[in-house]
Amino acid sequence: MRPESSLPPEVRETVVTVGTFDGVHRGHHAVLEEIGERARRRGSRSVLVTFDRHPLTVVRPEAAPALLTTPDEKMAILAQSGLDYVAFLPFTWTLSRYTPEEFIRLVLLDRFRVAELVIGHDHGFGRSRSGSIDTARRLGTELGFDVDVVEAVTAGDETISSTKIRKAVAAGDVGRAARGLGRPYSFRGPVVHGMGRGRELSFPTANIEAPGGRKLLPLEGIYAVRASLRDEICNGLLHLGPRPTFAGSPPSIELYLLDFDRDIYGERVQVDFLERLRGVKPFASAAELVEQMRRDEQRAREFFRERGLHGD
Repeated sequence: MRPESSLPPEVRETVVTVGTFDGVHRGHHAVLEEIGERARRRGSRSVLVTFDRHPLTVVRPEAAPALLTTPDEKMAILAQSGLDYVAFLPFTWTLSRYTPEEFIRLVLLDRFRVAELVIGHDHGFGRSRSGSIDTARRLGTELGFDVDVVEAVTAGDETISSTKIRKAVAAGDVGRAARGLGRPYSFRGPVVHGMGRGRELSFPTANIEAPGGRKLLPLEGIYAVRASLRDEICNGLLHLGPRPTFAGSPPSIELYLLDFDRDIYGERVQVDFLERLRGVKPFASAAELVEQMRRDEQRAREFFRERGLHGD
């Protein structure tokens, strides 16, 4: 047995992939499916080695992106992947200084007993991402493990990547983000007390606490959304961002559920973004805002009806 292994002693060899896997998008799933299939053929175990924070937060904090998936979200998605093991390594300054050979020897071989390494077409590893596919193949020949490459996955004529999905989310193009992810872009948060202004306007809303953990939120605006509550799924609209009609009001995340009448204060809600209906804009009066909200609701109902989406 190799020293310092993170695996049970009966696991003698593994098929491994490694990476940040932010978003766990369709390209990532192609890699995960590949290692699962290869592990079954070998009679071994599949392992994803990923990180508990984005590597750029350590090596170039000023360039570190907001995250498509927080660690908790990533774990929840990966729990459905069929992998045998997922390892979240603390990404430290020491780990960032490993050469490609040190990373493979000390991490993939010693800790995870790699017999076959499966990586994406653009994978880089080791110090400053200096290790390439060719580097991995050379080290595989020298150290006795196989290397396989999964080609790019596309949506239309565009290669899927976490960077492109982040740009789509930041621009409010949640439909494009969903095509890359293979699911709607989402976040989770508890319902908290607000100012009660929505109820005064006959549009009672649930105020949701903004997510932490460097989570990326879409461009401010009004969105058609699906909300997953404790025991049901509902159609709704989400206001995300400032409230310019009411001077001095802070930005908010306010969820208006269609055909819904229940107190959900304190519950955790998952919000799936389906379509950006419009941007945020000021109105001359509360009455004008209410008229716009009625138009927003009608447009959202048409959106859900056209797509056959019904609440529970």
